[in-house]
Amino acid sequence: MTLKVFVIAGEPSGDRLGGAVMAGLSALADDVEFRGVGGAAMAEAGLVSQFPMSELSLMGIAEILPKYFHLKRRIREVAEAILDWKPDVVVTIDSPDFCLRVADLVKARSDIRICHYVAPTVWAWRPGRAGKLAKRVDQLLALFPFEPPYFEKEGLRCDFVGHPVATEELASDQEVADFRARHGIGTEPLVLILPGSRKSEVWMLAMLFAEAMGHFSLHHPKARYVLPMAQNVENVVRRVVKSDWPVQPILIDASDKAEKAAAFRAADVALAASGTVSLELAANDTPMVIAYRMNRLTEMIIKRKLLIDTVTLVNLVSETRVVPEFLGTDCIPQKIAASLSHVLNTGDDQRAAMKLTMERLGRGQEDPGLRAARAILDGIAQG
Repeated sequence: MTLKVFVIAGEPSGDRLGGAVMAGLSALADDVEFRGVGGAAMAEAGLVSQFPMSELSLMGIAEILPKYFHLKRRIREVAEAILDWKPDVVVTIDSPDFCLRVADLVKARSDIRICHYVAPTVWAWRPGRAGKLAKRVDQLLALFPFEPPYFEKEGLRCDFVGHPVATEELASDQEVADFRARHGIGTEPLVLILPGSRKSEVWMLAMLFAEAMGHFSLHHPKARYVLPMAQNVENVVRRVVKSDWPVQPILIDASDKAEKAAAFRAADVALAASGTVSLELAANDTPMVIAYRMNRLTEMIIKRKLLIDTVTLVNLVSETRVVPEFLGTDCIPQKIAASLSHVLNTGDDQRAAMKLTMERLGRGQEDPGLRAARAILDGIAQG
């Protein structure tokens, strides 16, 4: 009997999770069929997306408002597709503003099982979401080991399945050496620039990061720079980088995964937007500085509700505060540049925390996509 799975992801990080769990389900189930919304990773695992995932890659209240009616229409379309197909399970991945609204429409008219992948950060802000989520979905898959208790106390099954970044294959020493040789990089510092994976992030952060690089280069005139471009933002990055950047980074196409992997391991220090990328850097043992700005209205709302003193995942998982971060109005290029210089010279301070982070997220254990797939199948069996 064919296992029918409808999968929804709304951004690149969710797409990677979706691709991994689809691969896991395909390995564990004799016959599985997928439908849904996703990006390149999910396409590689066999999904033909209902529409381009990039339509959903928005963040922040001010960024979403102009697209509100279009997103509402897409929510209805996806819910109708699920109700028409009647899958065995719907796997919604992160992007709660979209995914959970789809789940609500499906639940209102059916008993189709909903499994949400990536727990909302109730430990960071709006803890009441745990109880509300328990009424909207049947199962939750968590990336972090400290998350299940927040939801289990509300009666929601929550499985810690590990984080895929902890088991991803890294570039080899030879690949790193080849990367440096290919780009003529000797012993000079190599700085990795990561301004985000959403267009709104890149527009907000790219010029700010460029200014920080300008200040940094005054003290490190021989430094080199590399910028791997995320999928869906390559055109934006190329336009912004041409706009009088004080340094000229090596641009890596989103499709060149090997080159990106080599850059992550080859870099001596990174300046990155807040998010999952801090875990990718930790996996590669690359010291970092985190900086992030959003629309002022969004920042004001989040700041009032925030329950934690750091948003950097390495700091949170390792229970340290070794990764410096510059958020909101503190996101000042001169301060960022000074911190980059400091981290470049004292990177060992972060390495123990990065190693601990990877261990806690599942390094050396079974692939998280397979663990997630097994949890989903067990949830279906248990009902």
